[in-house]
Amino acid sequence: MSVRLTRRELAALLGGAVVSGAGASPESAGFPIRRPGVVGVAKLAPDESGATSRERALPPMTSALLAATGATDVGSAVRGLFRPSDVVGIKLNCLGGRRLSPRPEVVEALVAVLEQGGVERRRIILFDRSSRELERAGFAVRRAGDGPLCFGTDNDYESRPTESGSIGSCFARLVTETCTALVGFGVVKDHDLAGVSASLKNWYGVIHNPNKYHDNQCDPYVADVVRHPIIADKLRLTVLDGVTAQCQGGPAYRPDGVFPLARLAVTTDPVAADLWAWRVIDAERVRRGMPTLEAAGRPPRFVATAARAGLGIGDPARLEEVDA
Repeated sequence: MSVRLTRRELAALLGGAVVSGAGASPESAGFPIRRPGVVGVAKLAPDESGATSRERALPPMTSALLAATGATDVGSAVRGLFRPSDVVGIKLNCLGGRRLSPRPEVVEALVAVLEQGGVERRRIILFDRSSRELERAGFAVRRAGDGPLCFGTDNDYESRPTESGSIGSCFARLVTETCTALVGFGVVKDHDLAGVSASLKNWYGVIHNPNKYHDNQCDPYVADVVRHPIIADKLRLTVLDGVTAQCQGGPAYRPDGVFPLARLAVTTDPVAADLWAWRVIDAERVRRGMPTLEAAGRPPRFVATAARAGLGIGDPARLEEVDA
């Protein structure tokens, strides 16, 4: 059974940083960094055994972040996205278990980069919808210590739902009351209904009733979840672990659908992240002689909806992939 942390306990762990509602207003123009349509991409292949390490992942994570932000150094990139006082919540997507989730070593590389830029480890929380899924994906649940903390929201939701477009949901208290800045950390995979589950759909993991929002290929619901101020006002960065990707059979792991992409993608535009993942998945499907997602009847319709909602760039012609 999971043990929930009270607001007081979280405040003690995070130095009194527990908040309610949206994060503090930026103190200067141009904060946080926004580069619509730009996705920084770096090569990240596993070693001969199929494993990776924080040390192996750190250089591509750094270079992809710089490419995504346009910054010349890590300090400028991180300070352009996060305040030292922020509590940074990194939302992982661990549904696929060890074989199709963000690799702990790659996540630790991001934590190291944030730390280099001035974000203390103790102010970083790795989370997903359940502690059990985190453990299945290889993460150690940590509710205390020097950080980063790591635990599931474990059904700890607001007592009353709020509305955003077509959705009415209770959001995880960790997101509403604790985190002042958010990072989405997903993988590159297809989805049997939505088409793609990489960036935006990851945030279904912070509402209490995602099962209600899968009609019409999850459109407009994916966009409506993310455009809620609880997420939209705090979401600073999206990272995709593409060491291994999946083009068929998602969102769960399917062995015959995976392929070695050996890429890491970083962007300040969560819509562009899905657009990039869509392109990558379709390219592999074509290579295999399979129909594209659109030809197969499941184009990610939510991408255009999210773009119209102002969440990012949804036009493939405006997607800029910057090799790091």
